[in-house]
Amino acid sequence: MNGTEKVRYLSRFIYNREQYAMFDCDVGHFLGFTPYGETAARYWNSDPDGMEQKRAAADWLCRYNHEYLSPFLTERRVSPSVSILLLPSSSQPGAAP
Repeated sequence: MNGTEKVRYLSRFIYNREQYAMFDCDVGHFLGFTPYGETAARYWNSDPDGMEQKRAAADWLCRYNHEYLSPFLTERRVSPSVSILLLPSSSQPGAAP
């Protein structure tokens, strides 16, 4: 498996910290969560060309980008290293100026 078999494309629409609409490629259409979002979702769902583009976004956007970004995001295996240095603090009594 190369990690692209279970790709899910979500497009969320948020205004003033409230999600009013969303497109989920698993559902296949826009969903509205507020009165405005429901109106917008009906409008967006009525556009067959736009809906086809959104439904295909998992392939042309997500899977395509996964192929190129995966080496940078998932295949880097570098052990973390930590260095600790003790320095005199100027806030401690007796510290040199």
